[in-house]
Amino acid sequence: MFKKILLALFLLFLLYVIGVLVYATWHDYQPEEQIVVQPNNKSIVQQIDKDTLDLLTWNIGYGGLGAESDFFYANGRILLSGGMMIRPPESIVKKNTAGALQTVKAHPADIILLQEVDIASKRSYYINQYDAIGKLFPNYESTFGDNFRVAYNPVPVFEPWRAYGYAHSGIATYTRYATTKTTRYQLPGKFSWPNRLFLLDRCALEHRFKVKNGKELIVYNVHNSAYDKDGRIKRLQTEYLKELWLAEYAAGNYVIVGGDWNQVPPFFDPNFFHPNTPARKNANIDSELMPSDWRWIYDPTIPTVRDTREIYKKGQTYSKLIDFFLLSPNLQALQAKGIDLDFQYSDHQPVSIKIALK
Repeated sequence: MFKKILLALFLLFLLYVIGVLVYATWHDYQPEEQIVVQPNNKSIVQQIDKDTLDLLTWNIGYGGLGAESDFFYANGRILLSGGMMIRPPESIVKKNTAGALQTVKAHPADIILLQEVDIASKRSYYINQYDAIGKLFPNYESTFGDNFRVAYNPVPVFEPWRAYGYAHSGIATYTRYATTKTTRYQLPGKFSWPNRLFLLDRCALEHRFKVKNGKELIVYNVHNSAYDKDGRIKRLQTEYLKELWLAEYAAGNYVIVGGDWNQVPPFFDPNFFHPNTPARKNANIDSELMPSDWRWIYDPTIPTVRDTREIYKKGQTYSKLIDFFLLSPNLQALQAKGIDLDFQYSDHQPVSIKIALK
């Protein structure tokens, strides 16, 4: 009798797994390579009419990865959470989201590039963070690029009552100026099935602005791949984007790229903030990716991401710099500043820059 019960439980679990895979495959989000994105709110300022601009980039971690959180998937856990957080309590998510809103409001840049912004996800208790941030800047134009649309994420597999569940998230841009066109580019490189069903569909948003001198400013909001330990997918993505950037510059336009690169800038020591840590492979962007007159802009004194395999411990938790900007040669960086929040609201920290158009 006991064996029959075990067999029945095993078959029931197997049916659950098969059902989840069939359901996820059927609902798998497969966007086209290029999608024109319509703004949620159109700015009335039709062109960039000044010579300097302020920009901000920040991965807000969907309100779920503040200082008091660890994350089970960061440890490569798929079957069991091992006591690590799958999602924090709702009170923590609300605290983190409120902190993100307060921080962004306190740094009202001309162009704001955000990543891991939820529209409706179980992990963030279905708070529409994209809308909430947009309400802070009623005169700004806002656009959203879906990069995480999962009907049901079953991990950790052996804890179905705590499964990650539904997720709808992406990258969001808020601008003082009206765009002439915004395009979502699907980035190349996929994980094998079935992992790809439950991971992000990485993308970049390309925003085009008129400038008073007749040129165009092209701004990219990027969130490149994570979890590819050999770096192959990240290299595919940066090579793909590189061709877009070089073509725009060759056409006489200004180009700014900002976001969460999931790699360290060329030549910057990945272990700068923790010099006794063993070297990590594939940590840096290839130093020959871009011509030497393009500029990687960041604040070398402030880490922008921390290890989520543990709750944050100031001065102990491993941190590095993976959020920054890239500027074409016809732009000049006047200032770069990391905003040190002690990772209170996200596992990332914001970076702001001021640039001049030559």
